[in-house]
Amino acid sequence: MADIMTKEKRSALMSRIRGKDTSIELTVVRELRRRSVKLTRYEKSLPGRPDLVLPDDRIAVFVDGDFWHGWRFSKWSRKLSPFWRKKIAGNRRRDQRNFRKLRRLGWRVFRVWEHQVERDLDRCINRIVSCRALARGPVKRGGGNG
Repeated sequence: MADIMTKEKRSALMSRIRGKDTSIELTVVRELRRRSVKLTRYEKSLPGRPDLVLPDDRIAVFVDGDFWHGWRFSKWSRKLSPFWRKKIAGNRRRDQRNFRKLRRLGWRVFRVWEHQVERDLDRCINRIVSCRALARGPVKRGGGNG
């Protein structure tokens, strides 16, 4: 499918797309903070620089756009020009590499897709919060050694 815009117009349009602090990310951050979840953003020392990090629970959260990270890519990739097909396929490979690296370092990795946040924010947040509970394990009670 040929692009209907000139290269210059397409370039100007694409340059305005945010890489961080997107409305979807900010929605997730606001809701987690409303639920008193301690988090940091864009941790440079971790592979892939996760959008959100819950350091106490070793949870990395990526809030990914459906287009840029290829939600169901195989269903629509053939409609793209070779440039975009290669670009998004590369993004997907990089994402998987970073997820593997994080898991090897002992992190739980969560990916929340743009359409999931738009459809059901509570469900997305509940998944993250319930993962926090699993990461912390059972609550130890009593004063024993154990």
